[in-house]
Amino acid sequence: MITIPDGEEFWYLLDLPRHMDYLARNLRVARSGEIERVTVSDALRKKMNLANDLVAILCCPDTKQAVAIADEGLIEKINTAIERGQLKNHAQKPVTEKLDGGLIRSDKKMLYPVREDIPVMLIDEGIPLDQVA
Repeated sequence: MITIPDGEEFWYLLDLPRHMDYLARNLRVARSGEIERVTVSDALRKKMNLANDLVAILCCPDTKQAVAIADEGLIEKINTAIERGQLKNHAQKPVTEKLDGGLIRSDKKMLYPVREDIPVMLIDEGIPLDQVA
């Protein structure tokens, strides 16, 4: 995975049919019709897209409790804490990459990050929610 800082310019080739929605939201087009640049912006971060069938078969790797998709309000709080450098994962390492979404354990004590529509179901990557007020 390549991490590109917000606001940095970059050029890349991609599978256009798969990424048309992203391109439509992120391209800046000059009056001449030429593409000026593509930027990464938190305001334009895509929403998580997980199939309900997948979520139904996933569980917490530690306790085996069921997980559910976390609401956007919680993800915003977590991303704010990440921006401030206040969040650590279960392994006590700082979380530095913002989340596209998350899967919350049924007891509401742990959240597993979802990045680029991929749930990260590793015990050490889980985010204890007692840090988020």
